Amino acid sequence: MLRQLLWRYLRPYRLVLVGVLVFQFAAAIGMLYLPHLNARIIDQGVANGDTAYIWRMGAVMLAVSLGQIVAAILATRLAARASMAMGRDLRDAVYSRVSGFSEREVSEFGAGSLITRNTNDVQQVQMIAMMGSTMLVSAPLLAIGGIIMALRQDVGLSWILAVAVPLLLIFGGLLIGRMVPLFREYQLRLDVLNRVMREQLTGIRVVRAFVRESIEEARYRAANTDMLVVGRKVGSLFVVMFPGAMMILNVTMLAVIWFGASEVDSGNAQVAPCSRSCSTWARSWAACSWPPS
Repeated sequence: MLRQLLWRYLRPYRLVLVGVLVFQFAAAIGMLYLPHLNARIIDQGVANGDTAYIWRMGAVMLAVSLGQIVAAILATRLAARASMAMGRDLRDAVYSRVSGFSEREVSEFGAGSLITRNTNDVQQVQMIAMMGSTMLVSAPLLAIGGIIMALRQDVGLSWILAVAVPLLLIFGGLLIGRMVPLFREYQLRLDVLNRVMREQLTGIRVVRAFVRESIEEARYRAANTDMLVVGRKVGSLFVVMFPGAMMILNVTMLAVIWFGASEVDSGNAQVAPCSRSCSTWARSWAACSWPPS
């Protein structure tokens, strides 16, 4: 259903999405090229004491960084325009459809649930479209490109990828698998909260006439507490996700530096390939763990 919604309501903005892909690709290329320039400064400028080369490559790095920033800003802006326009169209379609419901159909869905569908649910779809157009597009480009560049520099360190990639995927899969049912439960709690609030606002005169304020307050407090409990569980998983991913990233970077330095000490590798490999692998794993928007 979600895939059909995105395909149907994003199709009128396909040219904007093409622009997002182009600018995200340019930003990813710039990000992957920066470690290579940094390695050249160290290997050819610092090692040889060539100050002019360092300044020249530094200017190139600055130009690449500015181009990457501009490309990322333009990609984010276009993605925001497409996702917000899609949300507007989807919200209008939901409202038009619900307006034609009969009384029985409205009662079957529930007024609170229908309000949630036209507000919170549409906003969630907008966020999915926004994140899909930015992070989910740039992350594979950065990860694949970074891995390819790392393997070009030193294939001997590829066994670290064979260990770290499955570990990162298993860690993310376990958390996401736990989050999905919690998000569904959170949606149900939100529907209940909206229904209780709407009933109280609609029948506020009756509530006051029969002196039922305390009872209605207890109902609202119970619905609000149920939603709080589920939201706290979801938040706790989010709290675990990013430090865990960063821990795997940092351990992988330390392993690359440690075993790369061991190869240099044993004479099996040159300093320049090792420095480029370590720099590129670090950039690759930063993209895998938490890609920039």
